[in-house]
Amino acid sequence: MTKRLLSPALLDALERISLSRRALLAAAPVVSTVLALDARAQAQRPVIDITRARTDPLPIAIPDFAGAQPWGAQIAQVITANLARSGLFRPIDRRAFLQESPEATPRFAEWRVIGAQALVTGRVDQQGDRLRVEFRLWDVLPGTQIQGTAYTTQIPNWRRIAHICSDAIYERLLGEKGYFDTRIVYVSESGPRDRRIRRLAIMDQDGENHRFLTDGAWAALTPRFHPNTREIAYMSYARNEPRVYLMDVDTRRETLLGNFPGMTLSPRFSPDGNSVILSAIRGGDANIFVVDLRTRRERQLTSGPSLDVSPCFSPDGQKVVFNSDRGGDQQLYVMDADGGNVRRISFGQGRYATPVWSPRGDLIAFTRLTRGTFAIGVMRPDGSGERILSEGWQMEGPTFAPNGRVLAFWRETRAQDARGGGYSARLASIDITGFNERALPTPADASDPAWSPLIPG
Repeated sequence: MTKRLLSPALLDALERISLSRRALLAAAPVVSTVLALDARAQAQRPVIDITRARTDPLPIAIPDFAGAQPWGAQIAQVITANLARSGLFRPIDRRAFLQESPEATPRFAEWRVIGAQALVTGRVDQQGDRLRVEFRLWDVLPGTQIQGTAYTTQIPNWRRIAHICSDAIYERLLGEKGYFDTRIVYVSESGPRDRRIRRLAIMDQDGENHRFLTDGAWAALTPRFHPNTREIAYMSYARNEPRVYLMDVDTRRETLLGNFPGMTLSPRFSPDGNSVILSAIRGGDANIFVVDLRTRRERQLTSGPSLDVSPCFSPDGQKVVFNSDRGGDQQLYVMDADGGNVRRISFGQGRYATPVWSPRGDLIAFTRLTRGTFAIGVMRPDGSGERILSEGWQMEGPTFAPNGRVLAFWRETRAQDARGGGYSARLASIDITGFNERALPTPADASDPAWSPLIPG
């Protein structure tokens, strides 16, 4: 019997990839104000090429923000940690600073002597239950201000302000959108490997503001964000019936998506947020359907005796990538959004699964299994330019950050004994060029992450 590669985190009837077939609380509005730029500031062009930054990270100094504490120090620390994790910046050790928390024009000579090429300064003022946070970004070598913005929000949102500042710095210096003001939803795992409890959990991209969305009474799998970041679609085994549900992540209110016979799985929202694409199993085969969220009407896109699963829209909504065993082994296919013009795009050695389209539209990420070795890779939408980013023991489920520059995925470690002791599953992130792989912190084992779009202001 041909082995069929299914959606990655399915259990019982749909097993793991190597087997055969069977918040943040609601954020208060953030008001921003652009501060006057230095008259000598240059046009809006990147300070450093991002390709150069991968091999020679940009030295940047980020002293504590002046004013109200502890907010000033904490905001600077979050910005520092965000930029350091990207692998593209090298924050300078604060013990080297010759000037602390400058509020006026910095003494640039003192920052040049410690090797800083960029400098971030700021001030925090508390106004009742609100904070006004201003930051300025300086190009140290010419001594010019190249970014200046002030934000006003409620005190509990101070971390969001730090992430928004980080995004602004990232974009201004590198010329690409940032990804720090985002969240990750994932499956939190606990218990013995053969009796895992799987709950949905959500956190900021840096692991903070962690909370659970489900209680573990029923297995919950494959969570995916709505474009508005406030809703998710996921698969639940509630009442032992595998179905796709929708959830408001702030209220945790759940609704069943449609009344499909059989099992529904692999949900993802369309780019406009008006529909969900998913797979439904009927009569032993899985086909792809689109469900309109307003009318709940379903439209079938594929048919035939095969397993067509893990569909994902292109960012413009015109194409769909999915994996299928219609050719005898699990491979990646692209079709038009109406189900026409189906064409295979994966031709390397091994089986391919869990495709996801980059928000930039230029790449498709995937999981590949070749002779027992798992890998996370990317290819162009026509199948050309395939590159493996990371490989090893079990790893699956890539998901793009909203700027298309970074991927998250999950990996297992091998069990150390016959009873499964030593097993763990953890999240990781990696640049699309294959550098800067690092662990993402979670309080317990974790799998199947989904990265949110940037959180709306």
